[in-house]
Amino acid sequence: MSETGIPETGVDLSPGARRLVHVNGRVQPGEAVLVVTDPKMRRYADAVAGAAREARAAVTVSVIPVRDQDGQEPPPPVARAMTEAAVIFSPVRISITHTRAMRAALEAGARVCMMTAYTDAIMTSPALLETDFEAQADVCRRLGAAFTEGRSVRLTSPRGTDLRFGIEGRVANVLTNIPDPGQLAPVPDIEVNVVPVTGSAEGTIIADASVPYLGIGILEEPIVCSVREGYIVEMTGAAQADFLREHLESFGDRHCFNVAELGVGLNPNARLTGEMLEDEGVMGTIHIGIGTSHTLGGEIVAPTHYDLLMWAPTIAVDGRVVQRDRQVLV
Repeated sequence: MSETGIPETGVDLSPGARRLVHVNGRVQPGEAVLVVTDPKMRRYADAVAGAAREARAAVTVSVIPVRDQDGQEPPPPVARAMTEAAVIFSPVRISITHTRAMRAALEAGARVCMMTAYTDAIMTSPALLETDFEAQADVCRRLGAAFTEGRSVRLTSPRGTDLRFGIEGRVANVLTNIPDPGQLAPVPDIEVNVVPVTGSAEGTIIADASVPYLGIGILEEPIVCSVREGYIVEMTGAAQADFLREHLESFGDRHCFNVAELGVGLNPNARLTGEMLEDEGVMGTIHIGIGTSHTLGGEIVAPTHYDLLMWAPTIAVDGRVVQRDRQVLV
């Protein structure tokens, strides 16, 4: 048992920690590094903090209570510290990605490596240890440029997804996982995402891969969502769909059903596991984020942000196919 009361597993976390610090965070001697964690994730925080100290960074570890839900703000003193850090690592059980504190840290120039719900499997995965992040950066930028320059998207899938929305004026988020100042890196999830114009999404979403939140994980049956004027108006399926819908309805906030994001997975070594930071990078999947869009460049602030993943997408921008299954065609 460790000093934090968390059982030791015997897994060596140091190779993953060093890769996060040196390859993804690109931590330099003397840089201010902040590790935001909670009592359930101290093993990962300690591993990363140790690797950052080896790199001769100025390291602070802030332990916050486990958040009640994804998107809940960190305590104000930690939020202030986030705006003063050059590099932030966030091994937390419940996500603080879609928060005002994170947006302020990014605006202040932080490079952020998200480590939400990390597990030993992620810390030792090929997606983290073997991926050439630099090699994937070019394809990320090409797809991001197609979204940024585009006006409209049509998304289809073999299971029956058919969703259309506007993107004119939106700037794509290119998550290479080697972030520059002001950028997020949800390591090892390499992705490009774009926010639909608020209120423009129309059609059907059929998620058949995973919903890596709330303990739902890999889907046993598809979740079918009808979308009108930018919002999910009906969500059907089996028990997992019912659980997700009832959870969202419990907030009494229509914005929880806002179609907030199209994200494209681009890590060739990622596998579908039911864990967010690996699932959302799986090549051959896309995810539709619902809820808050503000932290991605949209206008909607909601109590939640969850992602619905599907297999084998075809994405057309202004009528031109830019992705088909695992192939990026730009």
